[in-house]
Amino acid sequence: MEPNQTICLLNDSFPPLIDGVANAVKNYAQVITDSGEEAVVITPAHPESSDEAFPYPIIRYPSLDFRKITGGYMAGIPFSPDIARALQGKNVALLHAHCPIISTVLARELRQVVDAPLVLTYHTKFDIDIANILKSKALRAGSIKALVQNINACDEVWTVSQGAAENLRSLGYEGECVVMPNGVDLPRGRVSQELIARATAGFDLPQGVPVFLFVGRMMWYKGLRITLDALAMLMARGLDFRMVFIGSGADYDEVVSYAEELGLGKKCFFTGAIQDRETLRCWYCRADLFLFPSSFDTNGLVVREAAACCLGSLLIAGSCAAEGITHGQNGLLMEENAESMAACLQELLSHPESMARIGENAGRELYISWQEAVQKAMERYEIVIDRYQSGGYPTRREPVDNLLKANGELMENLAHLQLLRQELREKRTEKLPQIKGKIQTHIHQRFKE
Repeated sequence: MEPNQTICLLNDSFPPLIDGVANAVKNYAQVITDSGEEAVVITPAHPESSDEAFPYPIIRYPSLDFRKITGGYMAGIPFSPDIARALQGKNVALLHAHCPIISTVLARELRQVVDAPLVLTYHTKFDIDIANILKSKALRAGSIKALVQNINACDEVWTVSQGAAENLRSLGYEGECVVMPNGVDLPRGRVSQELIARATAGFDLPQGVPVFLFVGRMMWYKGLRITLDALAMLMARGLDFRMVFIGSGADYDEVVSYAEELGLGKKCFFTGAIQDRETLRCWYCRADLFLFPSSFDTNGLVVREAAACCLGSLLIAGSCAAEGITHGQNGLLMEENAESMAACLQELLSHPESMARIGENAGRELYISWQEAVQKAMERYEIVIDRYQSGGYPTRREPVDNLLKANGELMENLAHLQLLRQELREKRTEKLPQIKGKIQTHIHQRFKE
C-alpha cells in the first residue's frame, strides 16, 4: 500500500458489543495500525460505547436500539452524509465490510464518494439468522435475495472457510470467493496454575474431575440443547464431570432453565460473558475438552482460541468449525445428536489422557495468529487496489444502487436544511435581547403615558 492510505473497516457490531465478527474487526484494525498503516472503523452508534481507548479512529453513524429484539444488536441507519464528511481528507484506499447487510449498504454508498474498491468478508450463515428473526417464508426469501444482491455489488468477496463459501453459494451467490481465515488474539501456550486458580476461584471444580467448556453466544442454534442432553445422559450413567458455559445471548435464560430442568444445576456453571481476554484464556487452560456441536458457525474462531491454549474440541463432522480436524488427532468428531456426543464423552472419560494429547496436537496444527491472518489479508488488499485502479473489476451495480444514491442525496439535502435551520435559530437567538429591549422600552413609555 502507498503511504498515508486508509482502510475503512465496516461492521454492524463493535465493542462494547462483542461477538466473533466484532472481535475480527477489532483485530484487523489493531494489526493494520501496528503495521504503520491507517485503519478506520465505521459502525452503528451504541449508547454504552467508549471509543477513546482504541488507538484508531471509530466513526459511528445513527442507529435504532433493537437490543431486546436482536439479542444485543443496534440497528444502524446507513443513509448518513456525516460518514462521507468524516472521511474527507483521508486517502481511502479500500472499503472492507464484514457484514453483508447494513454495513455493505453503507459501504456501497461510500464507494461512490471515495472511489475505492469494496471487499466483503462473509463470516456467518445469515440465512439462519434471517430465519430466526423472520417467520414468513416470503419475507425470508425476499431478505435473502436482497442480501445476495448486496454481495453481488461488492468488488471481491472473501469467506472465512470453504464451508462458508458453500453456504453463500447455496443462497444463490454465483461469483468467486477467496478463502481468508480469521486468526486468534490469544498467544499460543498455557498460563500458570496460579493464574488459573485465581480466575476460576469460587467454582466447584474438583481436581481429577474432567471439565468441559463452551464459549460463545448463548443461542440454541449453537448446539446447546445437544450438549445439555448429552451431559444429562452421562449423569444418569453415574459419570462425574463439570461443564462451564461462558457467554451471553438471547437464549441465556432458557438455556439455564433447561439445565436446571435436567438436574444439571450442580454440574453446570454459567459465568455470563467474560470480556477480559486473560481471564478467558485461563478458562481455556483449565478445561479438559471444548464442546462445540454447532453447525451454524462458519469458522469456529473459539475452536482456534481453544487450540491456542492446547485444548482440543469435540465438533460435528462436516461442520465448518471442523475444517482441518482429523478425528482422534487434533480434535474429535461426532454426529449432530446428543447420543453421539454422550458416547464420545463416555469413551474419553475412560481414557482421560487422550484429551491432553489431542489438545497438544491442536495447538501445533490449528493455531493461526491475527498477525499472520491480517498480514495475508493486507497482501490481498494490494492486489484488489491495483486491480480496481486498472479497471480490472467489472462495474458492480445492482438495481437498488440508484435508490441508495437517491437516499444519500436526500440525507445530504436534509442535513444542509438542518444546518440552515440551526443558523436561523442562532441568528434569532442573537437578536432576541435587542428585541426584548425594544419591547421593554415601548412598554415603559406606554406606562408613563
